Amino acid sequence: MSKKAVKSVAKKAKSKNTNSKKKTINTLDTMSDIRRYFHRNEQPIFFISATNFNLLGIDEWCRNFKFISYIDCFDGRHPNVFVPTETEHPEFESIEDINAYLLEHKEVVDLLKSSGKRPKVVFLMFDERVEKICEELGVDVWFPKAALREQIDHKIETVRIGNAAGVPSVPNILSEVKSWQHLQEVSKSLGDDLVLQSAFGDSGHTTFFIKNERDFKRYEQKIVGQGEIKIMKRIRNRGAAVEACATKEGTVVGPLMTELVGFKQLTPYRGGWCGNEIFADAFDEDTRQKTKKYTEQFGDQLVKEGYRGYFEVDYLIDIDDGEVYLGECNPRVTGASSMTNHAAFAHADAPLFLFHLLEFSGVPFELDVDKLNARWSNADNIDEWCQMVIKHTDDTVDILSEAPETGIWRMLPDGTVEYDRFDYHRRAVNSENEAFFLRILKPGDYRYEGADLGILVTRGRAMGEGFRLRKRSKQWVDGIKGKFKANPLPTAEALPISNEPAFKIM
Repeated sequence: MSKKAVKSVAKKAKSKNTNSKKKTINTLDTMSDIRRYFHRNEQPIFFISATNFNLLGIDEWCRNFKFISYIDCFDGRHPNVFVPTETEHPEFESIEDINAYLLEHKEVVDLLKSSGKRPKVVFLMFDERVEKICEELGVDVWFPKAALREQIDHKIETVRIGNAAGVPSVPNILSEVKSWQHLQEVSKSLGDDLVLQSAFGDSGHTTFFIKNERDFKRYEQKIVGQGEIKIMKRIRNRGAAVEACATKEGTVVGPLMTELVGFKQLTPYRGGWCGNEIFADAFDEDTRQKTKKYTEQFGDQLVKEGYRGYFEVDYLIDIDDGEVYLGECNPRVTGASSMTNHAAFAHADAPLFLFHLLEFSGVPFELDVDKLNARWSNADNIDEWCQMVIKHTDDTVDILSEAPETGIWRMLPDGTVEYDRFDYHRRAVNSENEAFFLRILKPGDYRYEGADLGILVTRGRAMGEGFRLRKRSKQWVDGIKGKFKANPLPTAEALPISNEPAFKIM
């Protein structure tokens, strides 16, 4: 070998060793690396929202992760939840209003500045106004831009992205609706039993079931003049949800969850989301694998659209033929995130949201996404849990004088429930006879139709045969609701308060 050739080989070897050493030091390429990185995290990260419900427990995986909340669900006993003193503010009309209020609160500003480094923040919901406040504060938002999120959240756009990704939607027509006659004309190929969805809106608020002109007249003002509407053939379906995280290494997919929808004990909204279940045999293997594949394809398409990070996809599974259809996409953490991030697989590897933080951290990482997804979809890695989001379902308004405390509750043999002990870990629930309750409304708050009273999380299933609430679930809901006491609203206040909007806070 010539001297020149020897030098070349030596140079390559040195380069290889250097790269190997660099990779060992800097690149996270095992789950152990990832967990250790966040265990030692020096970067201040805040979840700013009405409550910490959606990301409950992430602070125990990520050092220096804290919550800034508007509602103190824990009466000051959660070590990483900061609730500023309430100051005068305009009436909130959205969760974005709450986040803007929090970011402009002096106590919050002082907390962010005291972190010593440029803080990073994550939200459940935010808009361009919130982004601007963050920019002025010198705070980085660890989510794609609000404009992109809003674009993807558009139900019509979701259909387009799904089509591009090869994920089918229920047979549908996208069209403006000008009148009952016009609806009949444009939807002729879909039959007479229709479901209409407007572009944006909370679950159950903007979904309309229409069989005839009388149904149409009932919702006409919310349909006509609202721009393009998604008009679907109505199918008999099971609702399902899956959360995922689009990263540079591929789309990490959580397990498929059932959805609790429209139960009158939990929500006043027909078709409204009111909880989730997670259990190993909730769906057959074919359905689990198909939704995993579809979610990977959808996430990869989102990356092409410029999006990255956490998202959730709803699926509609046709009961009659087993076909799986795309429902909608929420480009954010959701009300189901607590279920995903506390499941058995999350404790075995890492919570899904940790991959979102990883993606935005700027730290180089390598991940065998296929292997991870295969492991997470294995039924052995899924245990049985359910959550029920309890709203005030009566068309009444009053002021709460008592509210059940956050913590572990116990069901007695006669089906009544009683408070057992304080805790902010849902894993502290030992059996189906115990449940973790996160209180939302507190004494002194107005209770109105659609108001979130709290979330109940317990082991086991909420639904039984025929996807109906089990007797035990109804006992839990009745028991917790029975702990709320209220005083009538003064007559002079009744009218304005009854018009208060029930906007999403989780």
